[in-house]
Amino acid sequence: MDALPLLKPPADDAALSDPRNFINRELSTLAFIERILDEAADVTVPLLERVRFLSVMSAALDEFFMIRVAGLKQQQSGHVEETFADAMTPAEQLAAISQRCRALLAREDAVLLDDILPALEKAGMKLLRDGQLAAQFVEREVVPVLTPLALDPGHPFPHLRNKSLNLAVRFAGAAGARLRWGVVPVPEILPRLVAAGEGAVLLEDAIASNVGLLFPGQPVEGCWPFRVTRNWDLSIDEEEGEDLLVTIEREVRRRDRGSAVRLQINAKPDEPVVAFLRDALELVDADVYVQSRPLALAELAGSLLARTSVKTLSDEPFTPSLAIEAGEPLYEALKKRDVLLHHPYESYEPVVGFIENAAEDPAVLAIKLTLYRAGSGNPIVHALQRAAENGKQVTVLVELKARMDEEANIRWARELERSGVHVVYGLIGYKTHCKLALVVRREAGGLRCYVHLGTGNYNPATARTYSDLSLFTASEDFAEDAGALFNLLTGYSKPAKWKKFLVAPLGMKQALLQLIDDEAKAGEQGRIVAKMNALADPDIIKALYRASRRGVQIDLLIRGVCCLRPGVEGLSERIRVTAVVDRFLEHGRIWHFAARGASKVYLTSGDWMPRNFVRRVDIAFPIDQPELKERIVNEILALMRADTAKASSLQPDGTYRRLRPAAGAAPLRSQEQFIALARRAAFADVSRPTSSEPLLSGLPLRKPGRKRKS
Repeated sequence: MDALPLLKPPADDAALSDPRNFINRELSTLAFIERILDEAADVTVPLLERVRFLSVMSAALDEFFMIRVAGLKQQQSGHVEETFADAMTPAEQLAAISQRCRALLAREDAVLLDDILPALEKAGMKLLRDGQLAAQFVEREVVPVLTPLALDPGHPFPHLRNKSLNLAVRFAGAAGARLRWGVVPVPEILPRLVAAGEGAVLLEDAIASNVGLLFPGQPVEGCWPFRVTRNWDLSIDEEEGEDLLVTIEREVRRRDRGSAVRLQINAKPDEPVVAFLRDALELVDADVYVQSRPLALAELAGSLLARTSVKTLSDEPFTPSLAIEAGEPLYEALKKRDVLLHHPYESYEPVVGFIENAAEDPAVLAIKLTLYRAGSGNPIVHALQRAAENGKQVTVLVELKARMDEEANIRWARELERSGVHVVYGLIGYKTHCKLALVVRREAGGLRCYVHLGTGNYNPATARTYSDLSLFTASEDFAEDAGALFNLLTGYSKPAKWKKFLVAPLGMKQALLQLIDDEAKAGEQGRIVAKMNALADPDIIKALYRASRRGVQIDLLIRGVCCLRPGVEGLSERIRVTAVVDRFLEHGRIWHFAARGASKVYLTSGDWMPRNFVRRVDIAFPIDQPELKERIVNEILALMRADTAKASSLQPDGTYRRLRPAAGAAPLRSQEQFIALARRAAFADVSRPTSSEPLLSGLPLRKPGRKRKS
């Protein structure tokens, strides 16, 4: 719940800027994390999937503190009163975050301890809390790896790594004794779970129960696991750094020295260790989270999943369909029509193959690609290296400032350069967030360009778990815009006009506002459906409010942050916001504008956030072919809007309410239906339907048609 009451605004536009019309971004983020926890608490979800949701929740909360809370604390300490449209000050936000997180973590503790762990024990994975069961293992395999740190006037409190798990040790002695405290870092290199008896013991419990081995002669009074979260954002002056790669590499190494922003500890609130660690880390009470469940839950979940392999405890395995058939070369297919893929339901292999084939094809002269988050062992990156070694002109824009992926991207940049790839880092002061690849090929009629554009990263690993869209095209207008965009990124040359792309920061926001305004002018004939990860831009929100007032029906499918208040009388009565959290992470971004029957559909990799419009290079691209538009509008968007199994509806007060099917109707799970469509396509004589068919009651989906080939 937000601090400010709801406002029923008057009809004039001035009221649109009232702070009460906006939900706080940070509290909206926590609402998203709560929806992840809802999946972990749902007993109808397979047990190991519930463990995965706990892992995802823990990782998301870590990042929230490392970036968002850290930023608010910096504002507070620097006496900077930056406020968003909701007008909450940094201090007010931090207080609200602390209160909300305590309730969230108390519920998480209960879900794990009272529900999931007992269920795992019944399934054969018993977690024991008696560390003495592993005493021999600790003495033989763990003690030699540990570094016990005694604290006294000559040995101050150590700097502990971000997200590291540690033990605080209190020694018995009179008040004021020279040696009262010690710290033992728990090595990340050792397995988190130690086999013992009929189950497994947490490594930190095993060490704590045998900590006397580390401090012989010192009577131990108590031992408590704790974990520190630090400010993890980078501070980079790109214009001052002569070599951006070296500058970011240096900052990545330095950021582990960031100030602490959160302390998690397994202790009672009134135990002396809590105050000791709080003061040593220069935190306040609001930054301290006393928890009963094991810490570092994301890492623990990985260990639990590795030790439990009962198939019935996981989602049914799913193999994506290969929507592009072998036979006709992809290049020939693209001369006739564009190809749209819906991942992970349709395989990402055609995207990988597009680059791999180009690397080996003697007719290909050049490959250009943007790389934002690539992950490890990426076959696309290896194909780009081979292409350069084969003598092709290869240009890759590596975004070194991709948050949380800086180190991986630095490694890729160096490896690509060693292979002869021309590596660039984009425009100073902007992140390059768009996802596109351009292949230039010599053919009988001259040079021809082929383009791939996506809503997700060039990362085959995440393409199996993220829901995204890919478009392949040989359109000359798309190729011309793609070439112009790469020239902008490498040579700072801007075209006089973009033929297809909407480009940020070069007018995308203005174009989007115009698209919304056009629907507003259509009044009750207007229609907007938009799918994205986040909505926080105040100008876009106010434009949507104006359109709603004019009678436009607006459906927003927003996975995460949403600062717009739907359903407020006189303001947003015609706006519905729905969020789906399910097996696959909803990641694709789609815009649909009815345009008085003309129907405009755009795909993009960016959200409606201020940073995406002004501090990132991004693109939105239109879907021109009618059958592809129909598939996006009447299949993908329609199924997601109809979800009554995994969808929640945002309420005017900022809370979410789980959607339920109408009386007597079966729940509809959109991701399950996408899997069914993909399987149906794989076993039938079609790769994708091409016309409407009511596969599901009330939902127009397309009939089997001619099979697409590659």
